[in-house]
Amino acid sequence: MAALQLFYNLSTGLWNSTNWWNSANALETTIDYSAATKTITYRGNIFNTFEKNKNSRFLNPWFYDDQGWWALTWIKAYDLTGETRYLNMAKTIFNDMKQGWDSTCGGGVWWHKKREYKNAITNELFLTVAARLHLRTPGDKGAGSYLDWAKQEWKWFKKTKMINQKNLVNDGINNACKNNGQTTWTYNQGVILGGLVDLYKSTNDKELLTQAHAIAEAAITHLAPNGVLQEPCDPANCGEDAPQFKGIFMKNLAYLYQTSPKPKYKKFITENARSIWWQSRNHLNQFGFSWAEEFDIADAARQSAALDTLNAAFLLTNQRRADNANNADNEQRQDLADNSSEPDRLTADRNQQWQAFNVNLNEFDHYNLVLSNVFEDGLLTLQPSLAELPWSGTNALNLPSPFPKD
Repeated sequence: MAALQLFYNLSTGLWNSTNWWNSANALETTIDYSAATKTITYRGNIFNTFEKNKNSRFLNPWFYDDQGWWALTWIKAYDLTGETRYLNMAKTIFNDMKQGWDSTCGGGVWWHKKREYKNAITNELFLTVAARLHLRTPGDKGAGSYLDWAKQEWKWFKKTKMINQKNLVNDGINNACKNNGQTTWTYNQGVILGGLVDLYKSTNDKELLTQAHAIAEAAITHLAPNGVLQEPCDPANCGEDAPQFKGIFMKNLAYLYQTSPKPKYKKFITENARSIWWQSRNHLNQFGFSWAEEFDIADAARQSAALDTLNAAFLLTNQRRADNANNADNEQRQDLADNSSEPDRLTADRNQQWQAFNVNLNEFDHYNLVLSNVFEDGLLTLQPSLAELPWSGTNALNLPSPFPKD
């Protein structure tokens, strides 16, 4: 996260080195990190970005999809902080996006405000924002409700057959209102997962989860050579937007897993996190475009996309530990902690994947746990995903190396 923060511009509230819509994703990454680790280090970005840009209402003069990213981000800001102004901003953005819906090709939202091109990503965002606003708006029902819009969008999206026979989502539809067969970008396989999950939560229609699983498994099968996600394009000619895409898929895959878990999803997320950490990271903890190759260049899009995967891996691993802890005998864990003779500072061989220890915190109300590893290059590197974790009370826990090679 510290490496991503270096790109943050306090004056504009946006991230240098990338575009406006990417800044929405970088802020969402920051929010996800803050929620998963329960730290406040970077939460000031939320307030600052909002204050510096609220007069624009986060509306774009050209593209509806660029706005959709900001709507999703402000919904997450509301979830984290409870401040209704963020939710209201998401509703303002959605109200503008509705203006892009018309009867051409039977419905759907235009990508460009000049009414050029109906594509997958704009409509996936519209679906997801509508479903999430419904879940956060008591009494939302009937014609014109957020739920009504989400249902209309999904009905139209299915009819276009943008989901092809392989269960991958192509880029959009042509002038004949048919699937145009264009690139199956990873983010087109990702945003739809989040939208289907939230529409399922709104309707309890299990067919929505069936479709989400079909898309997720197709993406893992067809877009991840050797198990590492990549864009279906030449890395040298993918364009400036593509570095953001893979992280969007990974965080939505994790969201699907949390609702309808399949072990292969967790394994896929963890293996990609490991590849990012060992293959695509430089000595400054910056991450490159290809997660299976050496680091190329640094920018906020590359960094936040990789962090989306690390956040997801941390969240799912931490969820497992929490579940295990809840199932353990509380009294036994208390005894382990009270009787611990282990020192507060421990060292472990770098090839050891787990270091088990007990910490007695009876005399303290807060404990900051900071771990470091010496990697093969001899550099001392802070484990960002495990830093700054607050522990209250008495704890007995196992801590892994961030992403062991084996």
